[in-house]
Amino acid sequence: MTRPSGRAADENRAVSIELGYARHAEGSALIRMGGTEVLCTASIEYRVPPFLRGKGQGWITAEYGMLPRATHARGNREAAKGRQSGRTHEIQRLIARALRAAVDLKALGEMTITLDCDVLNADGGTRCASITGAWVALAAALDKQQKAGKLKRSPLIAQIAAISCGLTAAGAVLDLDYIEDSSAQADANFVLTAEGGIVEIQGTAETAPFSETAFTELLRLARCGTAALFVAQRQALEGLS
Repeated sequence: MTRPSGRAADENRAVSIELGYARHAEGSALIRMGGTEVLCTASIEYRVPPFLRGKGQGWITAEYGMLPRATHARGNREAAKGRQSGRTHEIQRLIARALRAAVDLKALGEMTITLDCDVLNADGGTRCASITGAWVALAAALDKQQKAGKLKRSPLIAQIAAISCGLTAAGAVLDLDYIEDSSAQADANFVLTAEGGIVEIQGTAETAPFSETAFTELLRLARCGTAALFVAQRQALEGLS
């Protein structure tokens, strides 16, 4: 069987990253992966949470949300409900963990960077697009601080990107869109570094358990997919030099 999009099994959706989309943020990037669009901003405060005060290190946190019409039917704003969903909590904690793996928090000093990831249009893979775009926003914000003399050196220690893979009727495939994700037999999100390291893997069998061989194939596809994302990230940041 062929994929609904007609893409090859190891083919990413079209990706673009626009730097500086939010003019007031210290760093920002609008990332498009197929029909998914996420605005990622990095905001800096010269303070840290109470548990880090006096320890000479910084912190990175994240918030995630979807606009009401990011999906086919309008979703209520979580602020109107008075609480965030479990899904939102899970995703924003994932984004924060992923980006903390990219930074030497000691070199950051007593500074907090908040990464806001707002989904404008959702067509699968929103958490992966958020991580990939947030890394660009983070890198831009740190570059700005370094040029302003507020950082002696860049605290960035890794390039991070994320992508989804899954087992579908067409076999193991890369970068699931919504149609594939909603019917996949298994799906996984891979957060990887440009040096080949694994930051986090989230994988779930929707029906029957999948084999180690299938998992290995998904990881291979993820490495192919993130390789293209790393190139897109670097190209987006070329304007900073």
